[in-house]
Amino acid sequence: MTTIWPQLEELLLLVEKPARYIGLEFGSQHPTPGPGDVSWLFTYPDTYEVGLPNQGLQILYELVNEHPRGCAERAYAPWVDLEALLRSNGLPLFSVDTHRPAREFDIIGFNLSAELVYTNLLNCIDLAGVAVRAADRCDTDPLIGVGGHCTYNPEPIADFVDFVVLGDGEEVVSEITDVVAAWKSLGDRRTRRGVLEALAGVPGVYVPALYEAVYVDGVLRETRPLVDAAPAIVEKRTIADLADWPYPKQQLVPITEVVHDRLNVEVFRGCTRGCRFCQAGMITRPVRERPAEQVRTMIQEGLARTGYDEVALTSLSTADFSGIDTVVGDTVADPANCGQVTVSLPSLRVDAFTVKVAASIQQARRTGLTFAPEAGTWRMRQVINKLIREEDLYEAVDAAFSQGWRRVKLYFLIGLPTETDEDTLGIARLAENCVKIGKRYTSSASVTVSVGGFVPKAFTPFQWFGQNTREELQRKVYLLRDATRQMRGVQLKWHEPRATVAEGIVSRGDRRLGAVIEDVWRHGGTFQEWSEFFDLDLWLAALERHGLDVEWYTYRHRTENEVLPWDHISAGLHKDFLWQDWRDALEELGLEDCRWTPCYDCGACTGYGIEHVVASATPPAGGSQGTWQELGSAGEVPVQLLERPRRLATVTEQ
Repeated sequence: MTTIWPQLEELLLLVEKPARYIGLEFGSQHPTPGPGDVSWLFTYPDTYEVGLPNQGLQILYELVNEHPRGCAERAYAPWVDLEALLRSNGLPLFSVDTHRPAREFDIIGFNLSAELVYTNLLNCIDLAGVAVRAADRCDTDPLIGVGGHCTYNPEPIADFVDFVVLGDGEEVVSEITDVVAAWKSLGDRRTRRGVLEALAGVPGVYVPALYEAVYVDGVLRETRPLVDAAPAIVEKRTIADLADWPYPKQQLVPITEVVHDRLNVEVFRGCTRGCRFCQAGMITRPVRERPAEQVRTMIQEGLARTGYDEVALTSLSTADFSGIDTVVGDTVADPANCGQVTVSLPSLRVDAFTVKVAASIQQARRTGLTFAPEAGTWRMRQVINKLIREEDLYEAVDAAFSQGWRRVKLYFLIGLPTETDEDTLGIARLAENCVKIGKRYTSSASVTVSVGGFVPKAFTPFQWFGQNTREELQRKVYLLRDATRQMRGVQLKWHEPRATVAEGIVSRGDRRLGAVIEDVWRHGGTFQEWSEFFDLDLWLAALERHGLDVEWYTYRHRTENEVLPWDHISAGLHKDFLWQDWRDALEELGLEDCRWTPCYDCGACTGYGIEHVVASATPPAGGSQGTWQELGSAGEVPVQLLERPRRLATVTEQ
């Protein structure tokens, strides 16, 4: 095992933030692979401060190092200053744990959480000294694997990766390790094709080289397997019981500033709310809660080990966690914490945030609160199935300001299906009313409105929607800017519409976009998530050079019978369920949370052996309370659960 540390140490004196690259964090590991062991380099294709807090990579890092035949280290995309020095000095991408060259690892695994990091993915592969295109790699090259939410449409990066992991990684990472260990034991008889076919046999693993995308007159007709080892449909992996996986047990504590620098404890996965724009809520179904007692244990042990004074309870909608009140209250009131621990609740649902929750988390120092109404009018919220009434928002804001908060952030999307100017201007009206509520308690009350352009994603009911153009999104931003300019206490921030267009180009793209991504990278287009480096012109010019059209990939509506690039991938959701939900959206019909109704047969529970549960009573105020009652399990689902209930009738907000 070699290290580039002697050469690297001199170069770090010349870069902006050398602490990004030295490792030595509390909780880091320095494994020494033995003969036949499988070595992983888990890589986040963005800077250290963005990538280190990623829980997915930290969990897999621990699990592989617990495996008897595995060892794992970490890497992050070097910033532009160090990248230039590495290339000019002939040095490769390296691990931060032992500064071992990336090429010495058996597997380089990337977490892909946003489409605009695709060019960084290519850059990291190239820095590792590995051929960018999978077809150009030889038997001794590392395997390139990817996972994360973006991989539910893996086709734009299919030419660059050897395998894709779909869904939860806790179980499958060990199975991949076993396959690669067996492959390594073959010695000189091993071939890259052999391990790829073996990996295709692991449930939840997609191997793009074993499939062919078939086009007729420039239109995708099917993506078909080329060998018997490759399944026609690749199903995602889902762990049934979150209690079996209390990870990370040794959360990394950085020695330099990072985003989300706090103890993070995942309280549940999945979401039953059914927001039609939300890919994360759809692809992570069904909901699996961590037991409240386990959450409390993870919090107390984590605080004691790390020294943090802030804990974030993470999920897609933390206030929906059935044990939220007791967990928050116990954490804040625990004498061991000396009243100094702050509980952060990301992803707060407006209709699940109560005065009781606000009072619990305000006992320590107050941080800002973020709510996500997503749309400015009730009509629009019925379209997107975010069934939050104005009074829900105002009650949540009142609860926050009444307990001492002085600032609240509201997040909205623009460019949603059927959106009108009235819907857009409703965002400004809601913000103004929230400031008025805050002024009852403090003269310094303020509301920050954060606006992002909507990008349709795979496996959502809106996957058939034609995205708004850049010009239309920019017009709506200006509309809001003018409306809020004279509103005291309201601050407007927005995501750059040009970046929204670039994200839209690749989010629903097919394999032909691989050439575009490579073109952008070869023309210097790295760190496209960063405003100082983003350049839409690079993307548009690359499309033109390869005879492709932004209108085709981004702005047009898809039809019911169109073959989608991800149709050979399964997120556990029936396509006819998603299509019906899309039609219901256009009719402004809401769909109730399935916790309070019979099963909608979306496919998530029955397909993965997860019990379907509903509350025994109507949803109470505050959303997350109530007794849960088992109604059925996979293989024995009562007939009434398989009948799709009627959608909610359109309701006029009073």
